[in-house]
Amino acid sequence: MPWFTVGKPLDKMRASLLMGASFVLPLLLWSIAAYGPFWSNSKEITIASDTDDKDGFAGAIAPGDVFEADRFSAYQDAVRNDNKALEAAQSTPEPGQSRANMKVLRSIFPVAKEEGWLTQDQEKDYDALFDVWGRIAENEKGAASAISDENLPIVQQNWARLSKASTSYDEAAFVDDVPLLRLVPEAIDKKGRPVFLPAPHEVLSTAIRDFSGNSKLGDLMLGERYIDSIRTIVSGFVIACLIGVPIALLCGTFSFFSRLIEPFVDFFRYMPAPAFGTLLVALFGIQSAPKVALVVIGTLPQMILMVANTTRMIDGALLDAAQTLGAKRPQLVSKVVIPGILPMLYNDLRILLGWAWTWLVIAELIGTKVGLTELIDTHGRRFHFDHVYPWILLIGLTGFVTDQVLSNLRSILFPWVPEAGHSRVRHVLERVGNWLRPGQHKSSQAAAILAKPKEETST
Repeated sequence: MPWFTVGKPLDKMRASLLMGASFVLPLLLWSIAAYGPFWSNSKEITIASDTDDKDGFAGAIAPGDVFEADRFSAYQDAVRNDNKALEAAQSTPEPGQSRANMKVLRSIFPVAKEEGWLTQDQEKDYDALFDVWGRIAENEKGAASAISDENLPIVQQNWARLSKASTSYDEAAFVDDVPLLRLVPEAIDKKGRPVFLPAPHEVLSTAIRDFSGNSKLGDLMLGERYIDSIRTIVSGFVIACLIGVPIALLCGTFSFFSRLIEPFVDFFRYMPAPAFGTLLVALFGIQSAPKVALVVIGTLPQMILMVANTTRMIDGALLDAAQTLGAKRPQLVSKVVIPGILPMLYNDLRILLGWAWTWLVIAELIGTKVGLTELIDTHGRRFHFDHVYPWILLIGLTGFVTDQVLSNLRSILFPWVPEAGHSRVRHVLERVGNWLRPGQHKSSQAAAILAKPKEETST
């Protein structure tokens, strides 16, 4: 059989090959783009410091952020200029330095964690951080080698002031207005791909660490966030079904409701659902309710129009026959229309569930950020795309698997639909059921033999 035949399906082997290729080809293109020999080097920050240059470096900068080499050099220069200004201010201190000094103390944490001196839980343990500054400044057991030659004098100068104020960390002793110098940012070389293009092996290794609870970003609570995202989608879709399906059935069955409701719904579906975000927060607060409401608003208009159109596709001969037999109007809806469209309705809702997934990220940004979207938004802003991509893929994989399961369940729920009879899942489940009920299996075999034509059985 040729690969290109009009109106005929491919054989199983070729269909399977093409299905695999549909996933392999994007991965191949990604690998060519990521591993190609046309990228320069960039810098992954290992030590970060605040800078007063907010025009050039707006927002927080954290270890793990990736900068182009020129931008990283400008970042280092900005911190060096800040230190010059701080040294000049030693004689005329300004109030409000205690908070900035605490940030300086914390800036040594990535070094301490990398060397195994501190754990992730000790990021804000100032007693332990205080000891680390002393260990590096006094080169205890060669600890000074953990930091660059440029930063070592800064550590020693800061330690001289810290140890003079107190022999151990004492918050009251460091509430003076004399500022600590900031560590000059340090970084490691990284393949200079665009920050939005991490290599597949980096994404895979990061995903393994994140999902096993060993992320470099700390405790991400992925399980709880994933459940929150699922709850948002399921709640919004169920509410949309409870509202939309009855309305759609009325519109598809009675022209009165179709003319009354569908024109406005058709108009409303062109309004972008995120535009109602502020209104939904005002109505429902900042927690989960406005997020669920956005999924409902985004899904409901499409549901009403699609299901109403499906309802109108019912065979008119069925309605005529039912009326001839004396069926009343309620019976036409409950005994003819709904059973008649049920397989198509199921398929419509399966497709609409995929539509609902597209609203998840926008919905979770309304009010208080929650779920996987909080991680995607927060770490996407910091260019941690090797972390962001696995979370996005998790959402896509969940939707895809759900759709495949629902697609195969259709053949079990509606076995009279012609195309449903060839489902592999249904075949497997039938085999399992026959195995669990051997007596019934034999009787079904006997019934099948008896049902064959006489000439076939005699043969």
